[in-house]
Amino acid sequence: MFTCGDKIALLREKRGLTQEDLANKIGISRASLSHYEKNRREPDYTTMTKLADFFHVSVDYLLGRTSEPTQVTDMAVRDFSENLELSDEQLLEKFSFTVDGRKLTPEESRRFIAFIRADRSMNR
Repeated sequence: MFTCGDKIALLREKRGLTQEDLANKIGISRASLSHYEKNRREPDYTTMTKLADFFHVSVDYLLGRTSEPTQVTDMAVRDFSENLELSDEQLLEKFSFTVDGRKLTPEESRRFIAFIRADRSMNR
């Protein structure tokens, strides 16, 4: 699976551009672009948008939310999925949680959910 940096480098190379060329075209430093391509840093929102616009791809593609360069997730679907609230049992029924490549047992999953809730309540 390609990272955001891998995709930026691939798109740049397909266009036959150097890092200096691309950096100048979107108004960032060559060093910043190098950091993005090497996955040492992630572009901010403005830079991500400039990259997507320049390459005529979606931000979703650069972020790995879709493998289709021009496919944009429908806003209504995205809003629904990002704001989905499920009960503990629905979460356990619909999703499997894994840590270190091993699936959590239902009891471990419940403790995980409880931990997140406790952590959030302490940090309010």
